[in-house]
Amino acid sequence: MKQDNILVLDLGSSENTTLARWIRDLGVYSEIHPHDITPQTIEGLKTVKGIILNGGKNNIVDGEAIDVLDGIYALNIPVISVGHPSTKALKTFEQWPSEKETKVLLKDFVFNTCKAEANWNMKNFIDDQLALIRKQVGDKKVLLALSGGVDSSVVAALLIKAIGKQLICVHVNHGLMRKNESEGVVQMFEKDLGGNLVYVDASERFLGKLKGVDEPEEKRKIIGNEFIRVFEEEARKLEGIDFLAQGTIYPDIVESGTKTHKVVKSHHNVGGLPEDLQFELVEPLFQLFKDEVRACGVELGLPHDMVYRQPFPGPGLGVRVLGEIEPHRLEAVRESDAILREEFALAGLDQKVWQYFTIVPNFKSVGVRNNERTYEYPIIIRAVNTVDAMTATVEQIEWPILLKITDRIINEVKNVNRVCYDLSPKPGGTIEWE
Repeated sequence: MKQDNILVLDLGSSENTTLARWIRDLGVYSEIHPHDITPQTIEGLKTVKGIILNGGKNNIVDGEAIDVLDGIYALNIPVISVGHPSTKALKTFEQWPSEKETKVLLKDFVFNTCKAEANWNMKNFIDDQLALIRKQVGDKKVLLALSGGVDSSVVAALLIKAIGKQLICVHVNHGLMRKNESEGVVQMFEKDLGGNLVYVDASERFLGKLKGVDEPEEKRKIIGNEFIRVFEEEARKLEGIDFLAQGTIYPDIVESGTKTHKVVKSHHNVGGLPEDLQFELVEPLFQLFKDEVRACGVELGLPHDMVYRQPFPGPGLGVRVLGEIEPHRLEAVRESDAILREEFALAGLDQKVWQYFTIVPNFKSVGVRNNERTYEYPIIIRAVNTVDAMTATVEQIEWPILLKITDRIINEVKNVNRVCYDLSPKPGGTIEWE
């Protein structure tokens, strides 16, 4: 289906993503592009109905103030400018007003000025992607590293719906997954959805490589490199694979696509594969923001728990066991995390708190159990809310809930005699401890 498009051109604003999201909330597709996009490129997009020049304090590049190319104004497409001086725009504003007024302004521009049609929704998106995937792939096979995270899970569900058994999912259990997580992936994608799943239990291999390693970055490097090696080995066993699917989403594209922002984020799912493994990429989610990925998963019928899964670092529980990853401490963090998630769900906090998990440090504290002195590990609870993961605030959990969680962890988790609650905001402390 043809999707009308409102372009947001980045002239130094930090609010480009917010604008695009608000426009999409109106049911109209919106993309962010660099300020120096050419008129020819815009014409090639075919369905552009309006352009917003979005200026801001980052409008100096290489010592010069940036501007759009003059040909933009000759395209017979309505242009408004905010925070950027322009005598050729239809309207110019010094800055965006309040959020409420901005949304009214956007709605008027999108529908009354640009005459855009509101047909951006997940049902239409899925229908379009099913057709595009089938056209791109044909009767060939596609390989996907299925971590069980939101992005790869939605990609898998979409591809299974589009091409069925032509998709081969490889799920690598590195031994650092949360409790029953790998089992849930197998149940959903092999048994429930009928997918073609290769399950690799590489737990002993990963934990063997990590033995004696206590430096956080070294742990991350080992886990990342070993994952690539395991995935490569599995890929070489399979024949006739022409495509590699990845869970690239729109923020990955945006963060590397403009000149006024210095953060560069490379595609992250299966980077680092050898050059002789030549695959054409299939990236069906590249247009979607994270919340849209979740909405897509819901539309595809994935379980709520999977779609709204907690953010989980690539190295898994490996960065929540501080220092060397010892089996008894790994089990302690896995069991305490399961208790925390269970109690948060019972209290209704799982839908309120953005991220929550437990950490086990590499030191012990003295305690008492059955009238005897103990020398065991503390468990640290971390629960935060954030909009963009750049800053975070601590969730203020009610005491009865915390006390219940504490009681369960101390009595049900081996080698633990104390529970602490991390009160550090970000900045101050990062969300993860390692």
